[in-house]
Amino acid sequence: MAPAAPVVRAAAVLTAVALVLVVGRGVLLDSDAHELEVLLDQVEAEAEGPRDLTPYDGLGTWVDAYDYGPAYQTDGHEPAVTPDDVAAMDAAGVRTVFLQVNRDDERSPDGVVDRDLVTEFVTEAHERDMAVVGWYLPTFRSVAVDLGHLQDLLDFDADGQRLDGVAVDIEFTEAVPNPDLRSRRLVRLSERLAEAAGGDPIGAIVLPPVLTEVVSPDFWPQFPWSDISELYDVWLPMSYWTLRTEGSGYRDGATYHEESVRRMEANLGRADLVVHGIGGIGDETTGEDLLAFAETLSAMGAVGGSIYDWATLDQDDRLLLRRLFDEYPEIN
Repeated sequence: MAPAAPVVRAAAVLTAVALVLVVGRGVLLDSDAHELEVLLDQVEAEAEGPRDLTPYDGLGTWVDAYDYGPAYQTDGHEPAVTPDDVAAMDAAGVRTVFLQVNRDDERSPDGVVDRDLVTEFVTEAHERDMAVVGWYLPTFRSVAVDLGHLQDLLDFDADGQRLDGVAVDIEFTEAVPNPDLRSRRLVRLSERLAEAAGGDPIGAIVLPPVLTEVVSPDFWPQFPWSDISELYDVWLPMSYWTLRTEGSGYRDGATYHEESVRRMEANLGRADLVVHGIGGIGDETTGEDLLAFAETLSAMGAVGGSIYDWATLDQDDRLLLRRLFDEYPEIN
């Protein structure tokens, strides 16, 4: 992700070695040893630096494997989204492309949906000063396998083009029906990912608590919010109000997201969450929904927001989103 960190860490090591040499051929006085320890602590803090969360700011859009991966198309159809669409995303005010880079799927034999296309998406976005956050849907069959796919995202590098962020899509339940086992594997995966990221920010794409606590409590009972509270830096609740029924009270662009974020804050025991809200589904939403969603994002202090996904949004709604985000600088 951020390429500068290894350079800073290398400089820290060289600085420490130089100090040892100056002190005198491997012999350190107590005062010198203390000075070295203080310096190392300072340099280490500088090396970690503030985490860069800007890829989650402003208007985003979503592209999944079925949108762009040739191997995921059926009946001879062409992908709905290609790297050429990045120019249109830019024109629509999109600042970040959330791209499904890896899948645990036989159609992605090396894990990456399509390495050449991912490289093109990243290159096209970076040429326009846009960010690309790579995301992966863990199955929880194997923590090691899921971690390997996420490590691929952390390590992705094509001629110097790297991903600007990594996010975990936490919603798959079918492979591990036992919710307690699934939760334990989620916690273990999150812990190992946070360690592997080495300070780079990680996003958690999560089921909205209204879904798991009110609408369908049996979907993922006892979701381990408190166990992963400190392991993720950005929270991206999937507030898909278009999946709710008219009589539920949640079929609008405001209520579902607002209540889910309130519940999420309580479950995580934190009021300082960095939130990028996701609404959708694009072709089932209305202009009124989008207005309510943007107003709610702004009122609740979200850093950004998006609709799922680019392929399902028509041109009018894309332009409306751009105007709405321009009107609310807090989320742009």
